Amino acid sequence: MPGWNATHIPDQSGRSAVVTGANSGIGYVTARELARRGASVVLACRSAARGRAAVIRLRAEVPGARAEFMPLDLADLASVREFAAGYGQRHTSLDLLINNAGVMALPYGRTADGFETQFGVNHLGHFALTGLLLPRLRAAAPGARIVNVSSGFHVLGRIGPADADLVAPGLADAGGAHDYRRWTAYGRSKTANLLFTHELSRRFTAAASPVTAVAAHPGYATSNLHSGASKLEGPTFDSRVAALGNAVLAQPTASGALPTLYAATAPGIRPDAFIGPRFGWRGAPARSWRARWTLDDSAGELLWAASEKLTGVSYAALPR
Repeated sequence: MPGWNATHIPDQSGRSAVVTGANSGIGYVTARELARRGASVVLACRSAARGRAAVIRLRAEVPGARAEFMPLDLADLASVREFAAGYGQRHTSLDLLINNAGVMALPYGRTADGFETQFGVNHLGHFALTGLLLPRLRAAAPGARIVNVSSGFHVLGRIGPADADLVAPGLADAGGAHDYRRWTAYGRSKTANLLFTHELSRRFTAAASPVTAVAAHPGYATSNLHSGASKLEGPTFDSRVAALGNAVLAQPTASGALPTLYAATAPGIRPDAFIGPRFGWRGAPARSWRARWTLDDSAGELLWAASEKLTGVSYAALPR
């Protein structure tokens, strides 16, 4: 693990991958490096123009790469279902599902299905996508992996069994517009990513499934993640601080993608591992610290039940 970089990615020939939010940033680098090592990659992106441009760019950087764009809007469960159905028509199996796409610290808003935007996109959209693609992942096993991209900022928002709003509609509503705190909502969505990984891993183990669920975070990497808020409300203090941090403190985007790539491809990754930069915010991939509440079985079960109810996606192959 010390000094691990993209050149250490094992050969991915014959393997297939879906990377959400792959038109830019860490998602794009993840898709590009998997393709460079021989994987057939689907770039799942909300914008058709940016998704197609990313495929053209990737093929130019990696001649002979097998890459395609498919539309996916995680803020709309109908789009998630259409993506999963379309993928199933084109492909019989799926080796790597990289749940990378996300939004950060947005002003209050709702998804097409009425969920608070950050929780709806960062967790519920990926929960539904994973469940709908599970038959394809199981068809590719052994060796299939799911990587949920979380954040060190999960510490800002706890989800526990004692929370009164753990069940619908409170959790998906983030308390409503009047009680909304954007960073708390972001932290809760990232905690949800880790709880989802924990419960998914527990259920895979109980079902003796060879599919592995792990989580990763990029540390502090150059990213345009903060730009979503700026586009909605103009430059803010938070966005200016993020831009300054990107310029002065952040590691390059390619380095920020390494924990995800390590979690997806390195041999011997244990279920429910959380991989991040060695020094917390930068460095080579290593096991990362996580808040104890992200390993709470009761919280994971309750979040799972709420997520199934909210999305209408049931993991019938993975009973409690």
